[in-house]
This record gives sequence, C-alpha cells and structure tokens, in this order.
Amino acid sequence: MASLYSAEQASRPKVVAVVTTARIGVVTVSDRASQGVYEDLGGPAIREYLGKYITSNWTDVSRIVPDETDIVAAALIDLVDIEQCSLIVTTGGTGPALRDITPEATEAVCHKLMPGFGELMRQVSLQYVPTAILSRQTAGIRGTCLIVNLPGKPTSIAQCLDAVLPAIPYCIDIIGGAHIDIGNGLDAFRPKSK
Repeated sequence: MASLYSAEQASRPKVVAVVTTARIGVVTVSDRASQGVYEDLGGPAIREYLGKYITSNWTDVSRIVPDETDIVAAALIDLVDIEQCSLIVTTGGTGPALRDITPEATEAVCHKLMPGFGELMRQVSLQYVPTAILSRQTAGIRGTCLIVNLPGKPTSIAQCLDAVLPAIPYCIDIIGGAHIDIGNGLDAFRPKSK
C-alpha cells in the first residue's frame, strides 16, 4: 500500500496551531428575548462582566435561543464542537417553571457534570434572596469546554460569577481548553508549579 505522504513531507516539522484567543460562548435562553419581544439583558451583562475581569485575549460567540431543550442542546453542541469554545456561560431557564429547561439541556450534552459550581452559586445567592434555593444552575464539561449555567437577572449573574470565576481558568486548563487569565480584583486559582 502506497504512503499518502512522500519521504520529504514526512521529514518536515509538524506545525501545531497555538490558540491565543479563547472563544467564549454566551447563550441567553429566553422565549421572549429570542422572539424580540423582550430585550436580552442577561447576555450583555455576562459580556460586560467578562470584559471587566478576563485579562487575556478572548472572543465572544453569542446566541439567543428559546426555552426548548433540543434547541438549547443544539446551540451548546454547536458552540463546543464547531465554534470550539473553551467556556460557555448561559443565562436564564434555571428556575422551577415548566419552561425552565437549561440545566436539562446542559446535562444532556455534557460528558461530566460539575455540581460544585451550582452549589456555590446557590450558597452565595442565598445571602441576597431566600428564593435562591429555587435556582437549579449547574455546570458540566463537554470535550475541552466548561459550560456554566447562570440565572437570568443581571445582578445575580455578577454575584454568581464573582463566586465561581476564580476556579474557571484552572478547570479549563485541566480539560485542555484555551488559556484564560483574570484580574482586576479577582484572582484565578492555579496551583503553584512543583
């Protein structure tokens, strides 16, 4: 069987692409916002927050989708498998209402769940409102991407991200995603080198 590569091609050094800009998906899950009936407040709040605290290069890849499990799942899969996002942050659809399906869609596409994210976000939110126990945020990993569900209210988004963002860069390092640095008052936890 003939080789697909000549000896000359085989001896050339391999070029490996180095990703210098992290791709971050921002997904707003809302029937009304996806129909243009309601202004999306969650997506812009996430982008503004990340713009303040992420100090390394990153690109925003945004989506606004209705509260439909298969549509949310398809958007998440597209952002990971096609758009190659290393982090996806969702907003909305995490409450107990019948149409709140973001955690179910997230769990359906993830290979591993990261329940500590949701536990910490609820714990922090309980300091502000007793109804935080009704929130079902979760997080999970698909390939080299971490997916984190946030509530829909902009003030709650900031409170939750203040709690979990310090752990996100190291988690993404461990799973092989693009390098992310944070600063401006929030420090990422990374273990010291041996």
